[in-house]
Amino acid sequence: MTQDIKLFEAQERIYPKRVWGKYRKLKWLAMIVTLGIYYLTPFLRWNRGPNAPDQAVFIDLSNAKAYWFWIEIWPQEVYIITGILILSAIALFFVTSLFGRVWCGYFCPQTVWTDLFVWVERIIQGDRNARKKLREGKWSFDKLKKLAITHFIWLVIGWCTAGSFVLYFNDAPTLVRSFFEFDVSPTVMWFIVGLTFSTYIMAGFAREQVCTYMCPYARFQSAMFDADTLIIGYDEHRGEKRGKHKKGTSWEGRGACVDCKLCVQVCPMGIDIREGLQMECIACGLCVDACNNIMDKVGQPRGLIRYDTVNRMEAEKHGKSEKFRFLQPRTIYYSSTLIAVGLVMLVSLIKRTVLELHVLHDRNPLFVQLSSGEIRNGYIIKILNKTHEHRTYTLAMDGLENAHIMVKSAGQIASDNLYVMADSIGMYHVFVSAEVDPANPRDIVFTLKDNDSNLQDTYDASFISKRGK
Repeated sequence: MTQDIKLFEAQERIYPKRVWGKYRKLKWLAMIVTLGIYYLTPFLRWNRGPNAPDQAVFIDLSNAKAYWFWIEIWPQEVYIITGILILSAIALFFVTSLFGRVWCGYFCPQTVWTDLFVWVERIIQGDRNARKKLREGKWSFDKLKKLAITHFIWLVIGWCTAGSFVLYFNDAPTLVRSFFEFDVSPTVMWFIVGLTFSTYIMAGFAREQVCTYMCPYARFQSAMFDADTLIIGYDEHRGEKRGKHKKGTSWEGRGACVDCKLCVQVCPMGIDIREGLQMECIACGLCVDACNNIMDKVGQPRGLIRYDTVNRMEAEKHGKSEKFRFLQPRTIYYSSTLIAVGLVMLVSLIKRTVLELHVLHDRNPLFVQLSSGEIRNGYIIKILNKTHEHRTYTLAMDGLENAHIMVKSAGQIASDNLYVMADSIGMYHVFVSAEVDPANPRDIVFTLKDNDSNLQDTYDASFISKRGK
């Protein structure tokens, strides 16, 4: 007789139980602050002048620019974005090495929106047992009504989330007004619909599976942990031997854990922290609140489950005390790298120029010999006017005696004053001609001066008069 062996089984749905305490309050505060920043930031204004957008945080895809309050990032300044990403990664490693996965437990978007969805679910359907009973029970009008209301509110939240995301790429008041006027582009609508359903699926259904299977951070976090990292831990020495407890009975010969399993029921990841630190743990602290509440009821000291380090817990087992150490080799390394990268970014922003000149030599032909005997080279010049005012510039060239410069724009000969609109790139075709010895190519320097200020920029180029072999 053969017996079927189950290699896989369906994911068991988790119904986190409501809990109240210090860390639950911190999670509510983190949720309110982060959601407030996310939803309201597109409506903040920042005056950059008459020819620039006044949205404080704005990614202008059509003009390939990004604005963050007083910082403006052009495509040529991608190093700023690179620096921001490096700073963010190192800061995450630094915090993780000291405090574990607090980012995951309090500030990660997946955690924040899942918390919000679970709160809606709890308001409509009830706490853990009620939600589980409703889902596993037979279909009825009451079940259909509660599920319909829950999913409708989830979709509304997803819609608001997607709409707010799109506002970062469009002028927020204008786009909101266009919604009420039913005048939104199909591209924007498709983005909003897609992001709405991704939020709905991730926070409504995937939940802890995103943290366990999709997020790479859960996989490599252990490389950043050591015995001095602050983690959620169960004091096994104090808690074992666990078992039920009746009021008035002795605690002799047994541990403080009453095996109520409340720490498991409140966990959004569905794990039992008493089995040790696990990859799924996001260090949200809800199990700490649940255990502390039980300890208060049974008259035992708090801290059976707590934020602590392995070294401190081991020291307590032997009656010793161990201080939490901020200064560790890895934290010194991370903080030093943070400071170094931060200083490089700061210097780059301080020295950032609002005028740039770029010159590209014509490839075909490299040069032309005129009937007068002069050699002529052509160049494409690009003038980056990063100010928010229209500007005129004067172009000069050094390195050739008695050279003639002719500037063309859109096929027409341009004046000596090169005009570039605010926050834009001006492009001109420049021809330089001179009598030179064909055997000797020359290095030349283009100089661009702002007619209204002392700003100028230079660019080294070559004047070619002989073809290579």
